[in-house]
Amino acid sequence: MTAAGTSGHGSELGAYFDLSTLGAVVVKSLSAGPWDGNPAPRVHETDAGMLNSVGLQNPGVAAWLDEELPALVGSGARVVASVWGSSVEGYEKAATLLADAPAEVAAVEVNLSCPNVEERRHVFAHSATATAEAVEATAGCRRPRWAKLSPNVTDLTEIAAAALGAGAEALTLVNTVMGLAIDPETRRFRLGAGGGGLSGPAIRPVAVRAVHECRQAFPRAGIVGVGGVSRGEHAVELLLAGADAVQVGTAIFADPRAPVRVLGELRRWCADHSVARTVDLIGRAHGGA
Repeated sequence: MTAAGTSGHGSELGAYFDLSTLGAVVVKSLSAGPWDGNPAPRVHETDAGMLNSVGLQNPGVAAWLDEELPALVGSGARVVASVWGSSVEGYEKAATLLADAPAEVAAVEVNLSCPNVEERRHVFAHSATATAEAVEATAGCRRPRWAKLSPNVTDLTEIAAAALGAGAEALTLVNTVMGLAIDPETRRFRLGAGGGGLSGPAIRPVAVRAVHECRQAFPRAGIVGVGGVSRGEHAVELLLAGADAVQVGTAIFADPRAPVRVLGELRRWCADHSVARTVDLIGRAHGGA
């Protein structure tokens, strides 16, 4: 799959490959109403990835359903919508607006790495209670919900347990790592909003550990691995750690064909290693023949 925030709101990547060949296209996170996002500059390249502070700019769920989704559905893609809010009510409104979306919207990813204005701007995914409240509030979407969690916590399994207990069918692991970049010449922040989220190759070991820990803690939970995947063997690593599926994100900025290329490399890796089905790789790092 693509990762939310890296492939636009709809069919943008369709110019580069057949979107129906992927497991799903995960679109940029949507709020109940339009949101302007953060001031520029919003992206800064780092030594081993990218720091971004786009600020979840989006047209709102209703506009997305009318203006972006039809072309995406027409491409034959399976779609995962991503929603966010700055309050529990915001999550509820965004999710409920998706209740009558077409069947091609197969699931809703609940982006919990957002500031919570009801809790003095603490991030939802940094609190088990706030996570549970936000996940519960999204039940109105009437679709399977995937809780996208932050790695910036002491015990990720505690937060994951809260999300699953509140009704999430799967966990998406992980969102970006908090970071900050300063220009030594100007002595100012590299990004317009100050800090941002680090993604790309630097965070892949973080994602692998998160997936491994949550698979060990929740053997029957659905898990989607994401973070620093740019080659087929990176996908293999996340599958071995326990992911049921894998998303490709930051690599798309350098290579729009990255998701389908990684898929092809995964298939070749399996053929070269006599692996008949990718499902046979899931969780194998936990032991067993």
